[in-house]
Amino acid sequence: MDRALMTYLKNWLIAADRKPLVLRGARQVGKTWLTRHLAQISGKKLIELNFEKQPSSISLFASNNPQQILMNLTAVYGDIDPENSLLFLDEIQAAPQIFSKLRWFAEDLPQLPVIAAGSLLEFVLEEPSFSMPVGRISYVHVEPLSFEEFLLAKDKKSLVDYLNSYDFNIEIPDAIHETLNNSFKEYVLIGGLPAVVANWVSEPSLAKAHQIQQDLLATYRDDFAKYHGRITLDKLDETMMAVPKMLGQKFVYKNVNDSAQAHTIKRILDLFSKARICHRVSCSAGNGVPLGAELNEKKFKEIFLDTGLCSVALGLNLAQINAAHEIDLINKGGIAEQVVGQLLRTLSPPYIEPILYYWSREEKTSNAEIDYLIQHGNKIIPIEVKSGSTGALKSLHFFMDLKKLDLAVRINSNFPSKMQVNVKNHNGQSVQYTLLSLPFYLLGQLPRLLDGEVSFAV
Repeated sequence: MDRALMTYLKNWLIAADRKPLVLRGARQVGKTWLTRHLAQISGKKLIELNFEKQPSSISLFASNNPQQILMNLTAVYGDIDPENSLLFLDEIQAAPQIFSKLRWFAEDLPQLPVIAAGSLLEFVLEEPSFSMPVGRISYVHVEPLSFEEFLLAKDKKSLVDYLNSYDFNIEIPDAIHETLNNSFKEYVLIGGLPAVVANWVSEPSLAKAHQIQQDLLATYRDDFAKYHGRITLDKLDETMMAVPKMLGQKFVYKNVNDSAQAHTIKRILDLFSKARICHRVSCSAGNGVPLGAELNEKKFKEIFLDTGLCSVALGLNLAQINAAHEIDLINKGGIAEQVVGQLLRTLSPPYIEPILYYWSREEKTSNAEIDYLIQHGNKIIPIEVKSGSTGALKSLHFFMDLKKLDLAVRINSNFPSKMQVNVKNHNGQSVQYTLLSLPFYLLGQLPRLLDGEVSFAV
């Protein structure tokens, strides 16, 4: 499986100032596979320890001296040449005391590359009971496969090359547009979790894919059982299933369960966020960068980890998705916002935690909402996820006039286009801006296409 993150990992491995690397991400996004593949392609001897499966191996790290730890590891795993080996500490959240020892590897044994990972690592990092090795470790955030990675897994490199070379001067033929749209609908249903994708490629059985997805959901439920405390499992399950049902909407606690207290649902959502099963889309004022400077903490939306898990939770099948002319008509547009938000997260540099924002205005006379706001350079770019003509984009016109912006993006299933919008506001004044309209399948190219349109302030 070809992952874009592998290039970053290979550069980390040969960097002169390399520090121990911590892979962060939900269970089953591919952290273990990435590490094993890195060792394989680099010719390193992989020393892999899983602290959940092998709790006794924690005792090998009793010392704070990396040389002593190396001696202990050598006794168990045979000769270890630090410069030709890779130490992988998997499920490190089961041994949080070892996390603090990473600093000693950075300082006293830098020739040995060390990678740590943990599916529930966020629980440990949120309230650490140990000394954090600040400045002596690096983080990488691992997301599900992007659409381009999904195509590569299906051996469709020619389509990826086509996407990578597209610009607005190219007129996409109907046949290619249809092929890419159909492939994207397939991605919506299958999602980007490596185990599901790998099975789909080798055995394109929707029943088998759904079985794996249901097993993954059950695995996540089992994980939550370890941390739920006094929260009942039925409330955990209700909240998990409420996220797909409320996609694209402001998350309202009482819509999960009328009888549940808001603070209980809030606590569960926080739990899911730490496990990276859900991601919050925060409501930003959108007045300037950074977008996180002005947030309305009472208003937010939620998306799920993966569009495939959403689809199986909603009971969608390939026939339903193929029958829908527009992806955003499925589930009243919620699944479209899910997949766009999920792919926007893959556009962030891997060393930066991806965060999502939207904008909303609720007034008695008129409501307006922008599905996503992103920062590109020093500019705010609004993103609308919808079909329809330019005249139907009332919220976008309002936002562009209010914030005095000159560039916006629309995501739908139509052919790509670039147009100059010129409409009148409620006072009869002209509102003008450039609208980049992109099909869903070009979302992964958004940063590159924006580079061609945005003039950065010096």
